[in-house]
Amino acid sequence: MREVINLSQSFEESLLFSAETEDEVITSYKFGVIIIGGKQYKSDVVIYPDRVDDKWWRKRGHLLLPQDLEEAVKEKPAVIIVGTGNPGLMKVPSTTLGWVKSKGIDIKVKPTKLACQIYNQFCHSKKTIAVLHLSC
Repeated sequence: MREVINLSQSFEESLLFSAETEDEVITSYKFGVIIIGGKQYKSDVVIYPDRVDDKWWRKRGHLLLPQDLEEAVKEKPAVIIVGTGNPGLMKVPSTTLGWVKSKGIDIKVKPTKLACQIYNQFCHSKKTIAVLHLSC
């Protein structure tokens, strides 16, 4: 089911997530739009400690496979946070979870709204990468 966005709403009224403090990396997220470090993105993203990749896309649509995370795993983060969209239709199979964990990396899989909050909590204390699906 597709979400219908009321165009008469202001951006602030339609937010699913809004940062609580100014030092947070992700300052807002709503269906299809995220603001990271003051820059707006309208496509799925990978947030690395030193950059944002807004060209990231999965090989099989709403299924996250190990090859979709190869670049993130090469960075050797302590944790990868996966945002599965709103309401969370992207699936992460147990084989993908097991592969990431076998590399000594913790992985957390949550709907994107919650993934944004978790990323902001972790990114200043440990090497964290977020892989975020912004729509469904």
